[in-house]
Amino acid sequence: MKTSDLLVKALENEGVEYIFGIPGEENLDFLESLRKSKIKLILTRHEQGAGFMAAAYGRLTGKTGVCLATLGPGATNFVTCASYALLGGMPVLFITGQKPIKKSKQGRFQIIDVVATMKPITKFSKQIVDGNNVPFLVRECFRIAEEAKPGPVHLELPEDIAAETVKRKPFKVTEVSAPAASAKAIKKAADMIAKAKHPLLLVASGANRDETHEHIRNFIDKSGLYFFTTQMGKGAVDERHERCLGTASLSDNDYLHCAIKNCDLIINVGHDVSEKPPFFMGDNGLKVIHLNFFAAQMDDVYFPQHEVLGCMQANLRALANAVKPSKSWNLDYFKKVKKQIDKNIFGKNSESSFPNIPQRIVSDIREAMPSDGILSLDNGMYKIWFARNYPAHEPNTILLDNALATMGGGLPVAIGAKIVYPERKVLAICGDGGFMMNSQELETAVRLKQDLVVIVLRDDAYGMIKWKQTGMGMENYGLDFGNPDFVKYAEAYGAKGICIKKTGELPKVIKDCFKKGGVHLIEVPIDYSENEKVFLKELKDKVWNLEEESHE
Repeated sequence: MKTSDLLVKALENEGVEYIFGIPGEENLDFLESLRKSKIKLILTRHEQGAGFMAAAYGRLTGKTGVCLATLGPGATNFVTCASYALLGGMPVLFITGQKPIKKSKQGRFQIIDVVATMKPITKFSKQIVDGNNVPFLVRECFRIAEEAKPGPVHLELPEDIAAETVKRKPFKVTEVSAPAASAKAIKKAADMIAKAKHPLLLVASGANRDETHEHIRNFIDKSGLYFFTTQMGKGAVDERHERCLGTASLSDNDYLHCAIKNCDLIINVGHDVSEKPPFFMGDNGLKVIHLNFFAAQMDDVYFPQHEVLGCMQANLRALANAVKPSKSWNLDYFKKVKKQIDKNIFGKNSESSFPNIPQRIVSDIREAMPSDGILSLDNGMYKIWFARNYPAHEPNTILLDNALATMGGGLPVAIGAKIVYPERKVLAICGDGGFMMNSQELETAVRLKQDLVVIVLRDDAYGMIKWKQTGMGMENYGLDFGNPDFVKYAEAYGAKGICIKKTGELPKVIKDCFKKGGVHLIEVPIDYSENEKVFLKELKDKVWNLEEESHE
């Protein structure tokens, strides 16, 4: 068989279901091999969209997503989504083409060193120089991509190597179970928790990557501890839980940071420093237990005093058996913080002004979405509002990026999520800036006959940067833009479009769109004046009052 045939068979052997991408002439042998395969090609409108879709597949399944591009500009369009997968911990195999390496008549046309380009932003990057190497290279790529911390890998297949005849077959897939932590490590963690006065549990992104949800809930219920999450840890435990203190959408000075400043120990499950810090360590006496598959990366803001490493499920189970509610604990202040969070953050918002404020939009969308419905958020000011105010009910039902925090991922990630969970309601939430960066993938969703709803929050500006600009006392400059007629724009792709005109319409419109099926775009004007009111004034006053209460 040809090398390209062997590569496809090796991917089939790994259980690959989909390949997302845009082929070029250097990929034609591979494309022909793929035509005869059971693997489905999802043709996208931009390589970046393909990379985001593959990353969403990896994030939601734990299995390696695969995407395809040609050489040169096709490969360089993978840089952002490879970085997204690296920082976010998502297993993805990026396959790129290349000109013939043994003899070429095109000089240096379109040629850059793609392998070297991808090395700093992947866990492994290699050119296939001999088709007989395909079996071990593919097996190694999938092993590396999926072992903790998961991430992207890259293979380059030159055109002449793809066409060569080989006589090999794929390696057998083997599974490796991660070891559990030692009894000594578990005992030390349990002793630290028992001796603490005000312990808290933090649930982070790794808890959503690994199937630890049941074990985390069991630990919380057995111990009686209060908990909070990072943005990428949302939903690992139902946020309607009586001891949930919400999400650290900011690094400091929100309501839950009153609890953090009042605690003396944080049990940190699944966090790594790639995600924006949910709190800062310093000279305040706060101790941290790091519980993860991999060791902590020490940083100025994160330097845990103890680490429990290895299989998180086994370690949480062992810790739940070792930790009992302690007489030394005093969790009364956390109960007071919880009341403030339920009132000021998770409480349903009925503000009737129009355009709607972010809190009302979040509340309306929560009302419209079922518990297992999936939100895919692009990056913008609204992401903070959804991370903070939207109570997630189930694991991986709010997909956002708090590691690379790139714009342009909201729509393609939603398409990827819908491919993984075709029976569930999937809603993309994008700002007008981020949406237009990959809006062409609307055609992909329509072509795939997906039932998908896309909300475009319109403020005709790069809203988050504008808020920062105002907060720094600077004049408004360089951040406003124009937009197309989004309703007509959606219709041009064969989707349906609607614009919200008054408060109260949104929940019914979302439900109607899901009921009708197909791809729908909903334009929602948004009023960001609440950014300053809440994040600058309210939090300053409320946090100060809560801190005063803690000293009474």
